Amino acid sequence: MKQIDDGTSLFMTRKRRLAGWLVHMFTASGAFVGVLALVAISQQKLIVALWLMSAAIVIDAVDGWFARIIQVKWVVPAIDGALLDNIVDFFNYTMVPSFFLLMTHLIPDAWRYVCVAAIIFSSGYQFTQVDAKTEDHFFKGFPSYWNIVVFYLFFWQMNTWVNLVILLVLAFLSFVPIKYVYPSRLDYLTRNKPLRLGMLAATVAWGLAAIGLLLIYPASNAFLVFISIGYLILYVVISLHRTWVPLHSDG
Repeated sequence: MKQIDDGTSLFMTRKRRLAGWLVHMFTASGAFVGVLALVAISQQKLIVALWLMSAAIVIDAVDGWFARIIQVKWVVPAIDGALLDNIVDFFNYTMVPSFFLLMTHLIPDAWRYVCVAAIIFSSGYQFTQVDAKTEDHFFKGFPSYWNIVVFYLFFWQMNTWVNLVILLVLAFLSFVPIKYVYPSRLDYLTRNKPLRLGMLAATVAWGLAAIGLLLIYPASNAFLVFISIGYLILYVVISLHRTWVPLHSDG
């Protein structure tokens, strides 16, 4: 048994160290899933690619929870888990959806490369800000959810010029210091625990609705669309509220 001097007399067994390495491997597996998505996109298997992109989101959503349970920062101190997570996230949330846009016709052909360049450059800025994730666990600036944006543009099948405007506006919002809710870190969303659990439940419901829409594609379902769009509106409203009214200023 080996002691790590972290001020809490944390003892580490071999089993716990193995668990820590498995958590890092789980995080890294998201990048492999992203590579499989690239293969599917290149083969024009776009629904398969969206399933794989969704799987990468699920991995990203739960790996931090595993890391906190295992206390992976102390169990495997040689690996920077936050850096690994950022590398995988930049690949899956920016590069994979960028390739999706290049290989489809969701935006005007003449603007395809300009738009993707804007997405990559703005995401590079968003990911590398010192306070990209604020001390109260929010994202500062549009949090590069490009895989989710691509999902909606694919299903909505709007005019390509409308899609282009949406993408460029979101790229611009990466530079605007609005605080966006970090769905898996709701500590400073509200002091009311039931409301935090409600937000978490809404996020899960949104994920299930997205899965449902993928399952029934190319058909649609009004109830699933309502949940999906309703959550987006809720997310934006709460994010704006917490930008203007931080929790510490609440009465």
